Amino acid sequence: MVSVRRKDTLSEFSTGWSLATADLLSDAVPWRTFRWYRGQKHYSGTYWSSTEAAHVIYEFRLELARLLYADFDVAVRRIVAQPFLLRATVDRRVRKHVPDLLLISEQGPVVVDVKPLAQLVNPRIRFTLGWTRKLVEGRGWRYEVWSEPSATELRNVRFLAGFRNPSCFDETLLEEVRQRDLSHTTLGEALSAPIGRPPALVRSAVFHLVWNQYLTVDVRSPLTRSSILTKGPRV
Repeated sequence: MVSVRRKDTLSEFSTGWSLATADLLSDAVPWRTFRWYRGQKHYSGTYWSSTEAAHVIYEFRLELARLLYADFDVAVRRIVAQPFLLRATVDRRVRKHVPDLLLISEQGPVVVDVKPLAQLVNPRIRFTLGWTRKLVEGRGWRYEVWSEPSATELRNVRFLAGFRNPSCFDETLLEEVRQRDLSHTTLGEALSAPIGRPPALVRSAVFHLVWNQYLTVDVRSPLTRSSILTKGPRV
């Protein structure tokens, strides 16, 4: 059984897990809401997603990191936080679980649970993730347990996310940068391209195109002026 909160009325709707369509689940509002209290050990907040062109909630910083990666992924078309409540009878007991994220990608739905590596040894957590995986993959959907990424990669994605909002950029300038064919040049050469615009605007336009993956760079290594740009999947 799966339950969602409807976006139009905020009422709850439940149906069989095998009957819940991706459209139904992706149109839900978060099942859980924020909690703030004295001594809280995690930091909740909202993240403005370029994929959604709206804010998406997160309950802790590692979940925010996964949101950044989802927003950076050109294959992801929708991002839904706390998307639904799953109920299942496992070992003769009713179990409940709210996954952290639902991603609707070009390859199909992806249900994501974000857990620190240190928690994955906890038998209770492993049990919950195990029966959730069985239900999700039983539908032919992807299930992902996501933990701490590479510090360098996260630092790069977080930096590029600062250039994600398209409303902050002049489309004429972006087109001028695209026309320069900066693939197979260094990042330093791209940032210094003689476009006849203020260097700060050219710099931000280049990073916006990297965020949108009209241009790509290896984010697994530190970004330097010698980093090589290539054509991205959106070209």
